[in-house]
Amino acid sequence: MKKLVLILTALMTISLSACSQKKTNQNMKQKVLVAYFSASGTTKGVAQQLAEVAGADLHEIKPEQPYTDADLDWRNKQSRSSVEMQDRKSRPAITSKLQNMKDYDVVYVGFPIWWYTCPTIINTFMEAYNFQGKIVIPFATSGGSSIKKACEDLKATYPNINWKEGKLMNHSTKDDLKKWVENNK
Repeated sequence: MKKLVLILTALMTISLSACSQKKTNQNMKQKVLVAYFSASGTTKGVAQQLAEVAGADLHEIKPEQPYTDADLDWRNKQSRSSVEMQDRKSRPAITSKLQNMKDYDVVYVGFPIWWYTCPTIINTFMEAYNFQGKIVIPFATSGGSSIKKACEDLKATYPNINWKEGKLMNHSTKDDLKKWVENNK
């Protein structure tokens, strides 16, 4: 009988310890990253504000070869951006690689909308890291397009990533960003 009581006591202690540990892990603050590509500075401004309100680290996705105004001329079918966007396998090289991506729980990925979707440099970024176990949330800026196709394309290209709904951030205020961040927790 004493043995049974000791075994039950040990099991209850282990069980309570496991519950306590799980609760502690759930209450730990998630480590958040805002990674962004910005060709003109518009997305950069939004990313900086988003990082501030989310208490996140900020990382710029920089092309190895910076884009010139001529590269970004969407009316010229021979411009660099036009050529990249016509080739869905294009993966422009990036310069700065995060050494600590494994430390992040949530990654916001920002970009301008090009040809109704994300620039191919975003694919370069997505393929440079392991996003298993992370929440990834796209955000974008655009002169006239929605983010819908970009989100659909990202989910189709990277179906094993835990995507949350993306948001177009044109003219977003800090209060808008705070509400969005809270809704993504």
